[in-house]
Amino acid sequence: MRTAPILGRFRGGYVAPAVLLVAGLLYAPFLWTAYLSLTAYDGLADPEFVGLRNFTRLFDDPALLTSTRNTLIWVVGTMVLPVGLGLLVAVLSYDIKGGAWFRVPFMLPYALSGAGLGMVWSPILSHDGIANLLLGTDTAYMQEAPHNTIAMLLVWTWQQLGVNTLLFVVGLQSIPKAPIEAARLDGASGWSLFRHVIWPLMRPLTAVVVGLALVAGLKTFDIVWAMTQGGPGRNSETLAVMMYRETFVATKYGYGSAVAVLLTVVAGLASWLYLRRQVNG
Repeated sequence: MRTAPILGRFRGGYVAPAVLLVAGLLYAPFLWTAYLSLTAYDGLADPEFVGLRNFTRLFDDPALLTSTRNTLIWVVGTMVLPVGLGLLVAVLSYDIKGGAWFRVPFMLPYALSGAGLGMVWSPILSHDGIANLLLGTDTAYMQEAPHNTIAMLLVWTWQQLGVNTLLFVVGLQSIPKAPIEAARLDGASGWSLFRHVIWPLMRPLTAVVVGLALVAGLKTFDIVWAMTQGGPGRNSETLAVMMYRETFVATKYGYGSAVAVLLTVVAGLASWLYLRRQVNG
């Protein structure tokens, strides 16, 4: 009878390792980054405290406007294209014979990393690449903004389409059969069946998929760095690429940390607003 109170007394000790792990891997690095954002630091000399000077300079930097614009394009694009097309492929291939084989080609690109995507698609989209050769055009896909961001977004969609399709197929498989059969008996079919029965039942999964796409769009880095390194100039830079460039290329650790703090705040606020809407909606 005394076992439960004894266990309750030590319950803090059970969660302590997990709390310490999270604090060490997440909170401590963020606090250190937040501190560096208030300093002038080149990675060699001791950090020199400068207050909010880095943030003042950041909001006066023209590159911030370009990076923010491109990041917004990525956020909207990743929430619409891979998610929407993934849902379409899942629905069209779900209830047909051989549907699993139909989905295989969409899954294969997901095995590539961001660097791999850059190696595959950069030659294709270059000025004298395969795309212009096949289409008989003379388009500089990767030279002008925002066309280069849109081109990379389409490449990202090609990679992410398969995993979103798989998630939606799992969601379709988890839907109870009874409501669908009842709707069919009432005459519902096709778009009407999907809109009024299947889609509402898939809402929890859709919220998760869209939320993952939101975070992925905000932190886009690898594919941009692999294909353009934020260029030409800095016209395809995202906030994550700007953070990397200022920190590790220009060795302005204080300024780069300010960009990192801004990106963290934006990502956290966007995620909170999205989750709040899902809970209240």
